Amino acid sequence: MSEFGVYVHIPFCRHRCDYCAFATWTDKDDLIAEYVEAVCSDIARTRSQGLPTVDTVFFGGGTPTRIAPHFIADIVRALPLSHNPEITVECNPDDVNLEMMEIFAEAGVNRVSFGVQSMVPRVLEILGRTHNPENVRTGVEAARHAGISSINLDVMYGAATETVDEWRTTVEHIIALGVTHISAYGLTVEAGTPLALDPSRYPDDDDQADKYMLTDQMLMSAGFENYEISNWSQPGHQCRHNKVYWSQGNYQGFGCAAHSHADGRRWWNVRTPERYISCVRNGESVEAADEVLDDETRAREALELALRTADGVPVGVLDEEELAGLIQRRGDQLVLTPQGRLLANEVILRLRPR
Repeated sequence: MSEFGVYVHIPFCRHRCDYCAFATWTDKDDLIAEYVEAVCSDIARTRSQGLPTVDTVFFGGGTPTRIAPHFIADIVRALPLSHNPEITVECNPDDVNLEMMEIFAEAGVNRVSFGVQSMVPRVLEILGRTHNPENVRTGVEAARHAGISSINLDVMYGAATETVDEWRTTVEHIIALGVTHISAYGLTVEAGTPLALDPSRYPDDDDQADKYMLTDQMLMSAGFENYEISNWSQPGHQCRHNKVYWSQGNYQGFGCAAHSHADGRRWWNVRTPERYISCVRNGESVEAADEVLDDETRAREALELALRTADGVPVGVLDEEELAGLIQRRGDQLVLTPQGRLLANEVILRLRPR
């Protein structure tokens, strides 16, 4: 049975990256205290209506470390946690210090995820990122010193003019830090972002494919296991929270623009922090809209999600001859090969649900 997850959206940022299309703001820090109060009140209200015991918690954004660490602790304490929860906080390397990590650890945070993207300053500038790569190392050290041993680094390949050697440098640096989890994503163009307005900065598919294969080879050689297309972990350090999503598990989102799912019904909250605060204060629903999936759609989505993971899909739902080289048998399951991961969307279109 899948675990139950909680996602908490922190919509505040110091700087908005050029590729970001998330519900985040750089000019609303004056709302932080009211927003945290609203999140805690929303949790209390949901608990009174029957919030399940929480196995995984993920603070995303935005930039969760933009708010004071005691606010993160307040939200954690408001939740009905299981006896062994995974609690993750996304971190901007420039924000992190030992005191912050110690407050997190005392509150029960046992996993942190650093937004690194690149360890090459020139590439960070191309992406519109502002952090100092050296702060990634000091942030990882602070987390370890505080007793947080499960550490993820998010990196991104495919920035315009980024060379393969520059990308190799990033991967070498993150491996050398000795962390337990790496998430590597190809740069994507989202409508409405500064990146979208400048086609000269769009990523190249062949370049991204080369960098993905290099990433997989280097991480596998360093003892990491690929367990989802964009995620690699050391044994025992897979992200439990993300696995809730990938297994169609149930989860509850708190905060503006946060998404939730329960047994085939998906819903999402009002988008802005002002509206979210107002709804909670006035005792109104924070839900903006929802959708209910029929059984056929749920079954197909389950296969699509499973195919992206190392668990794969049952033999028989894909034509093995047609997709030779892109999928392989592992017991009674079919899993994507590294080449198949590059063409996962094409393989997904060929699924034949029973």
